[in-house]
Amino acid sequence: MNSWTPVASLRPQLESTIDHLGFQTVPPKPNDGGRMRRYSVTTHRVRFARPASFYNTLSRVVALYPTRIPATDIFIFYLRNSREESNTHETAMKTQNAVPETVSSEEQLEALLSEPYPEDVEFARQLEGDVIVLGAGGKMGPTLIRRMLRATEEANADTDVYAVSRYSEDGLEEKLQSWGAKTIKADLLEEGALDSLPDCENVIYLVGMKFGSSGQEPLTWAINAYLPGRVASRYSDSRISALSTGNVYPPVSPETGGCTETDDVGPVGEYAQSCLGRERVFQHFSKANETSTCLLRLNYAVEARYGVLLDLAKRVYAEEPVPLDMGYVNVIWQGDANSICFRSLELADSPADILNLTGPEILSVRDLAERFAEEFGCDVTFQGEEKETALLNDASRCTERFGEPKVPIDDIVELVASWVEQDGTTWGKPTKFHVRDGEF
Repeated sequence: MNSWTPVASLRPQLESTIDHLGFQTVPPKPNDGGRMRRYSVTTHRVRFARPASFYNTLSRVVALYPTRIPATDIFIFYLRNSREESNTHETAMKTQNAVPETVSSEEQLEALLSEPYPEDVEFARQLEGDVIVLGAGGKMGPTLIRRMLRATEEANADTDVYAVSRYSEDGLEEKLQSWGAKTIKADLLEEGALDSLPDCENVIYLVGMKFGSSGQEPLTWAINAYLPGRVASRYSDSRISALSTGNVYPPVSPETGGCTETDDVGPVGEYAQSCLGRERVFQHFSKANETSTCLLRLNYAVEARYGVLLDLAKRVYAEEPVPLDMGYVNVIWQGDANSICFRSLELADSPADILNLTGPEILSVRDLAERFAEEFGCDVTFQGEEKETALLNDASRCTERFGEPKVPIDDIVELVASWVEQDGTTWGKPTKFHVRDGEF
């Protein structure tokens, strides 16, 4: 094995060499988990897991050292391209919407997820009419509602936000009320429930059933496909933004860049089929009643308490094998998804518009798992091999319309890793993102 010099003694030389090559170092966060933290290696907008482009850069760095360091032993680098034209923009974005490396409480996390962007405030200022959120008690609802309330307050807009849910979670209704939402407790499948709701110019529809759908197929279809028709009829004169899923697409090769909104659908399993049913019903009533509608194919929203990244982090931290059945994923920070969901009301049209809602990158599950292993300072093992296809969305249209997500994947990985090390609260709902047969 080649000898290598301890990182501390190399650091001044590393920084000097990296600066000479047009890169800059970003210092590591403290080793608060009691394990050795290793750095990932990135450049501006492009992650390098182990491709030749990374090694080409690394070889240029190593060639200038008096001591040869094996590439596999380089573990205290985090490189970002510092070219002036990109660094100014990136710094401004970070300053405006900074995500702390460590979030210590759910209160802090929810405040972060609901902090409105300037675009949200401007949209709230221009929005006409009140907003009603159906399915307000799910994973996305509470912080989305709080974001809208905060944006409305900052915009000095006269907009009420109604939050409709069964409120099966203790304390949630009171929490939403404390934030300023007008809560309504209702089971929308019950006869007369929809008729009792207030008229609203803007509807955000978040109702859906996924987990537990296997074995409860009739209820899954009732919630995912029957209820949307009743909602569309009740709010035929409103603008509707309805959450769907990327599961309506078939798995595709990563080389395709993911499915676009105009690609053929191909849902696998009854859950995905019922979600396509939801879309078709909304599309029918959008056309029949000229109801402005936008369908959001989300794939996947992540935060510290739930999501694909949490699932991976927990497996790596517990030193459990990471399944590679679905070897590639798209993800987006829940706060960014909240922002786009709110502003997607302006895309509502007849016939219904469709928008892929996800991050712009196709991420390797293997690479993500290895990055968490670097954060935790542990080894990672894998189960199986990557298949040729995965469930992937092309977010080009979303990015073109709303801009790139404010929170980059690097920041999310660090935040989730810190949350897992703290043993932070989670929702206990694994995404089962690796499932390929559609059985959830």
